[in-house]
Amino acid sequence: MVAKDFKTKVLPVSNKLLRFASHFLKDEDEARDAVQDVFLKLWQKRNNLGEIENIEAFAMRMTRNRCLDMIRARKVVPISEEVERQMKEETTDVHSKVELSESATIIRKLINKLPDLQRTVMHLRDIEQYTYDEIAEITELQINAIRVNLSRARKKVRDEFLKITDNGNQRNKIITATIF
Repeated sequence: MVAKDFKTKVLPVSNKLLRFASHFLKDEDEARDAVQDVFLKLWQKRNNLGEIENIEAFAMRMTRNRCLDMIRARKVVPISEEVERQMKEETTDVHSKVELSESATIIRKLINKLPDLQRTVMHLRDIEQYTYDEIAEITELQINAIRVNLSRARKKVRDEFLKITDNGNQRNKIITATIF
């Protein structure tokens, strides 16, 4: 199809296409854009338009499809609640892991500053997971003395940790409660 045939067969339906697009989109400017896009595509397919029996119907269908594409494009696609929850969880998990790792480093340093007996008891009970009886055999201490030393060690580490980390803001208190 040459430019002359295009002008005589395709361009005369422009008003009909514009009314049709305006009805769909409810916006005159968007309707003009849609019709312009349709004419551009028709021009690009001008060599194949001779094979189409009803160019007007073909142009109407193209206009309808273009309008539907424009309507879909302006709709917001909501993320499902499950996907959004998983994304938040992953972000929180990474953040929590980094925070816990930093906290663990601080706590190790604080434990190393404890007196020898408290450090030993805390290590055996909280890290090695020995029972009080097993710790009593290893250290040759009374179980009551082990409990007192362990309690004092934990309190000292907890208090120092809270002092170091932002004077004990709520998040750090939760982490501390989780660790101890």
